[in-house]
Amino acid sequence: MSDVKKVVLAYSGGLDTSVIVKWLQETYNCEVVTFTADIGQGEEVEPARTKAQTLGVKEIYIEDLREEFARDYVYPMFRANTIYEGEYLLGTSIARPLIAKRLIEIANETGADAISHGATGKGNDQVRFELGAYALKPGVKVIAPWREWDLTSREKLMAYCEQHDIPVDFSSKKKKSPYSMDANLLHISYEGGILEDPWAEAEEDMWRWSVSPEAAPDQPTYVELTYDQGDITAIDGQAMQPHEVVEKLNKLGGDNGIGRLDIVENRYVGMKSRGCYETPGGSIMLRAHRAIESLTLDREEAHLKDELMPKYAEVIYNGYWWSPERRMLQAAIDETQKNVSGVVRMKLYKGSATVVGRKSDASLFDESIATFEDDAGAYDQKDAEGFIKLNALRLRIAAGKGRKQS
Repeated sequence: MSDVKKVVLAYSGGLDTSVIVKWLQETYNCEVVTFTADIGQGEEVEPARTKAQTLGVKEIYIEDLREEFARDYVYPMFRANTIYEGEYLLGTSIARPLIAKRLIEIANETGADAISHGATGKGNDQVRFELGAYALKPGVKVIAPWREWDLTSREKLMAYCEQHDIPVDFSSKKKKSPYSMDANLLHISYEGGILEDPWAEAEEDMWRWSVSPEAAPDQPTYVELTYDQGDITAIDGQAMQPHEVVEKLNKLGGDNGIGRLDIVENRYVGMKSRGCYETPGGSIMLRAHRAIESLTLDREEAHLKDELMPKYAEVIYNGYWWSPERRMLQAAIDETQKNVSGVVRMKLYKGSATVVGRKSDASLFDESIATFEDDAGAYDQKDAEGFIKLNALRLRIAAGKGRKQS
């Protein structure tokens, strides 16, 4: 007899999670509560309600979390200029802590004994969901069907559906997308299919959010982004909420062939994985944020922040959003953003997002000192001689003692 009476499932309405609903009901003889989050994946989520009802689910949660996702997760991450392994903008990683948080909240609201998810035993998402869940509710039971059942192929899943009269949107005879895809407000990812060969080029018709740079318009698009304490608050002078900003920049970037990425990354679980990503808006945001910081941050502040960023990225990628180290890093990062306000002008053209202008009332750029023209005594160039000699002192001593320099 199972001690699980009720479980909250992260439910998409697709094949895998529909099977999981029935599997949980049969295996654990429990009630299932479904939770479907709209985090900007671009697909209608309401049909999940009908599918869940068909499977006998009585408590169904469908929520629009786009604003919370952008405001409390995407924006804080971009204040750090976060990229994992030099390229990845963490579109999947940053969505998981919000989903984990709501799973736990719903479990508390409904009196559920456990939570469940459809992440496989090979990927990072199982780690991210569960680390978040344990951080927020230490004693929660987590059920991960992919680590328990023997339904290890699509054919077995389809056979299970037929056996249990589970409605699906396609039959086993219809062609399935060869890619495993995950989309949200920030990005869309692609894995599997021909992408499992790192030498194979991604097919052009795989991409969904962007045109190829070759097919992008022959005329550039200019856009001005207004920043307030590190966050974009307006585009071309029009005030917008965070999720509206990301949506708008996704459209502008995608139309101009911006944001495609093809990488081999190191998963936290140990294996290397090849994936392709589309992050049009995020690619623009990263470059623009660095531009406004270049005006407003002190040199040592900026350099130290850059040193902290890889650790911050690793913390998020590995699923430790709810950890003390992430909160500590976030506090330091947010402290640096108090003067990061102003406007950045971007030029979007055939796959490139180029900074072509930046201005700020908090700018540390002093034209009277930086100028190549007469600075009217603002900077005494003779001072540089002593500066150089003092900084060369250790090098001169070592060379004078016969230390080999090459």
